[in-house]
Amino acid sequence: MAARLSVNLNAIAQLRNRRDLPWPSVRHLGRIALEAGAYGLTVHPRPDQRHIRFSDLPVIRALIDDEFPQAEFNIEGFPSDHFIGLCLESEPEQVTLVPDDPAQSTSDHGWDFIANRDLLKRMVARLKKKNIRISLFADGDTSRPQLEAARASGADRIELYTGPYGGAFDSPEQQKAIAAQLGETAATALELGLGVNAGHDLTVGNLPLLASHIPHLCEVSIGHGLTADALEYGMAETVRRFRRACGEHV
Repeated sequence: MAARLSVNLNAIAQLRNRRDLPWPSVRHLGRIALEAGAYGLTVHPRPDQRHIRFSDLPVIRALIDDEFPQAEFNIEGFPSDHFIGLCLESEPEQVTLVPDDPAQSTSDHGWDFIANRDLLKRMVARLKKKNIRISLFADGDTSRPQLEAARASGADRIELYTGPYGGAFDSPEQQKAIAAQLGETAATALELGLGVNAGHDLTVGNLPLLASHIPHLCEVSIGHGLTADALEYGMAETVRRFRRACGEHV
């Protein structure tokens, strides 16, 4: 089964925020993405609101509820009390917890699930009260004991951090080796009862190899590469291109 595509709107919001103007509109571009067949929309509301703003969350929630009730809303972030509060208010279908420092420019590593077991178990329990699916950000070479700790937290899925895989764009052999490692980690996660998502620096060019190593990949969340392609192909056609790269017949 083809992985489902969730379009990350952060880069669109970051472009909007360069001016005190309402465009480009995350709601409008999100609508185009969903009309073109994207399965869902992803946002990462950071504390400094440098791209997605807290005020965007109810707007995106309403877009999905009013026009695309079959779609999913995925909110990413570090599980601070404020972030958890935002999620409980927005009631997304999925929350992806990441171990980001507020100063980071982007997510660049997965959780140490053993060291953070108490925090994750507590925050997962809070979100589960709203029947929200929980995904935890994981490194591509996460060990079995670490994945066992992730499962013990109550999470439903992991999201494999694919930054190193995307960064090996100029070395096919290295990219193949990283894809194989990601596949092994995914297989262990699936064996433990965790679903597997993936995200970071994924492109139309590198998605097929990744999917071949993770045949049961549930979802990919893509923002930077998709937004870059949208400048060339338009949002609707870019979503269709990424859906084909995920294995959909579009």
